[in-house]
Amino acid sequence: MLRCGQMMLAQALICRHLGRDWQWEKHKKQPEEYHRILRCFLDRKDCCYSIHQMAQMGVGEGKSIGEWFGPNTVAQVLKKLALFDEWNSLAVYVSMDNTVVIEDIKKMCWSPPQGSSTAHSTAYLHRGALGRNKNTAGFCTGWKPLLLIIPLRLGINHINPVYIDAFKECFKMPQSLGALGGKPNNAYYFIGFLGNELIYLDPHTTQSFVDSEENGTVDDESFHCQQAPHRMKIMNLDPSVALGFFCKEECDFDNWCSLVQKEILKQQSLRMFELVQKHPPHWPPFVPPSKPEVTTTGAELIESTDKLFELEEEFEILSV
Repeated sequence: MLRCGQMMLAQALICRHLGRDWQWEKHKKQPEEYHRILRCFLDRKDCCYSIHQMAQMGVGEGKSIGEWFGPNTVAQVLKKLALFDEWNSLAVYVSMDNTVVIEDIKKMCWSPPQGSSTAHSTAYLHRGALGRNKNTAGFCTGWKPLLLIIPLRLGINHINPVYIDAFKECFKMPQSLGALGGKPNNAYYFIGFLGNELIYLDPHTTQSFVDSEENGTVDDESFHCQQAPHRMKIMNLDPSVALGFFCKEECDFDNWCSLVQKEILKQQSLRMFELVQKHPPHWPPFVPPSKPEVTTTGAELIESTDKLFELEEEFEILSV
């Protein structure tokens, strides 16, 4: 599941820097942004989204090194690692209790840089008057590209057929990044469907170790699918999944909300998830996550994590 999480995040970064229509071509020279994305995922502990960093951060989610990660655990790990990734500057929102809160997402994506005063925390509410780029104090208030992950449980032991149509509709949305899931002892990255079959990529292929060259480029053939994707019956899917969506601009998110209202929430009972405008009053107050005040680039293993994430479970990253 760690590799599947990397695949979903890599697709989000491709959309972020190269555009959703970008396609890889063998032996074709690629832009610097492409190689920089690849370097984020190299199997080295100093790369921000390496297998090492994800496994270490999973310790905070109660997962020992080498233990199986579920879709929700991977989502939480990506959310925490993204706080250290200043280049990609993603806002990662992981829904709670099958509920996506529009107010919280807009607050997070329009929040000003760290260190600005509390008064600026509502800058996103007044962006129409102040302009898209800067508020009156000079802080950048542009929309932060959103990686939205929705962990779901679509049944007890097997997927409930009532959710299948809504699940397939999610793949049709232009913001879709697919889904994390699989079946017992097998994790897959689902990218689409054909009839009642899901199309997926399987990361369980042994590859040779790849490192960056002296000029910063990466031998990228093993990063891409060299054969046709696999297919499986949708009813064989494990009910624990996580949907992924990427919204580069606020208009993308607004469009996603409209599609959800039209296609997902039209069912009056047994909805796959809920989309609400306001933060539920019985929930704890929402505070946009911020980078912990530690001396790290995000690509280094943190040795002391006391009170780094006061709103999350206490966790510790072990030294290698």
